Amino acid sequence: MILAVAGGKGGVGKTTLAYNVAAALDAVVVDTDLGMADLPRGRGPDLHDVLAGRADPIETLRSGPVEIVPCGRTLAGARACDLTRLESAIERLEREHGTVVLDCPAGRRSDAGVPLAVADASVLVASPRAFALADAVRTRELARELDSGLVGCVVNRVVEEPPTETIADALGAPVAVVPADPRVGRSVEDERPVIDAAPESDAAVAIRDVTRRVPR
Repeated sequence: MILAVAGGKGGVGKTTLAYNVAAALDAVVVDTDLGMADLPRGRGPDLHDVLAGRADPIETLRSGPVEIVPCGRTLAGARACDLTRLESAIERLEREHGTVVLDCPAGRRSDAGVPLAVADASVLVASPRAFALADAVRTRELARELDSGLVGCVVNRVVEEPPTETIADALGAPVAVVPADPRVGRSVEDERPVIDAAPESDAAVAIRDVTRRVPR
């Protein structure tokens, strides 16, 4: 299973959610944002190297509470990438590990569409603000065009209860609400998923709710 975690706008906590969803699924998470990587880098080869033909995907795996395939952070590295290599790289990881979560680039650029096209299913991440939800609707249309079935939407960093029924109707998928929780915000940097740091928290419950809808 290959699951894309996508969002129409940057800054909605997509990378954090991808990391925590991967933890709940016991999956590998891959940073596919070739120009603005966010997952921890570490040492050794990365996705830039794989897409330039310099490394095997398995070489890039970084161990931890969640196994990560990091992405490079240089413009030269991004320019050297051949996006046509991405599908075979992700499928290689899927064969080895069973489930792969893709942290997708924000927006509708071509490099955002490629991970969605590779995925079997997708989850959208949005903030409760109206403009962010509009961007999520546009990303939903892109996922539909690329046949990446939407299994759910996460409204992230919520302080006041959002109109979940309205959002679900607009996106055509169930909605999970992840409250603003500093343990979620720190989870990537601390390398401690919220399902481990606070397994009974509302955020952990919401993340597990999303993952239950992912086909296995």
